[in-house]
Amino acid sequence: MPTDDDAGLAGEVAVGNNALAAAGQSDLVWGHASLRDPAGRGAWMKASGWGFEEVTPERVVLVARDGGVVAGTGRRHIEFPIHLEVMAARPDVGSVVHTHGAAATAFASLAVPLRALSHDGVEFALPPVPRHTRTGSLIRTAELGRALADTVGDGPGCLIPQHGLVTVGPDLATAVMRAMLLDRACAQQLRAMAAGHPVLWSDDEELRLKQAEVWPPEQIRAGYRYLVRKAAASGGASAPDA
Repeated sequence: MPTDDDAGLAGEVAVGNNALAAAGQSDLVWGHASLRDPAGRGAWMKASGWGFEEVTPERVVLVARDGGVVAGTGRRHIEFPIHLEVMAARPDVGSVVHTHGAAATAFASLAVPLRALSHDGVEFALPPVPRHTRTGSLIRTAELGRALADTVGDGPGCLIPQHGLVTVGPDLATAVMRAMLLDRACAQQLRAMAAGHPVLWSDDEELRLKQAEVWPPEQIRAGYRYLVRKAAASGGASAPDA
């Protein structure tokens, strides 16, 4: 029987997925954001078959590490190991996001490091965001999920050539914002490279300063609240206290 706490977690996940739609991360019905179950039962994530903007609390399921659906109705996504294996490897991670961000996918194909041409790239330039090259196909097994977790390491995420991106965070707000920022940083560098070879970006000293100043938790929450409001204005789930 669903509890009030379960309903609250499902609602939080619905809002996070809606925020990804507002951030321009949609790819039809593919991609997903998850939230660690505080009782240790697995991860809450949207059911398969729905786009980010279509997710409601009723379209969220609780998935155990073995892939069983513990709560909610609907099918779980094939790539649930992305979420469960990263969370198993990283006790500090409360949320995982996987999208097929167009710019991130294109940039992942290049053998060049991501530079912080703007604030967007600050969390991904020092050290450079890694690329997961074990496979560009579906991450549908625990083994591949663990390999992905190894690529992410203790960082904020990774690029997956031929596939997309993964970001993590202590909460949905951080993981969602990082997905948006990583894709935007990739888009900026692609535009700069199309115009010529970029020659100016934040050096390591400035990056360390920016990492302390630009994206503290209050700024992450401010950006996330904007995405939530934008999603709600388009008819998504509402979470005024997100």
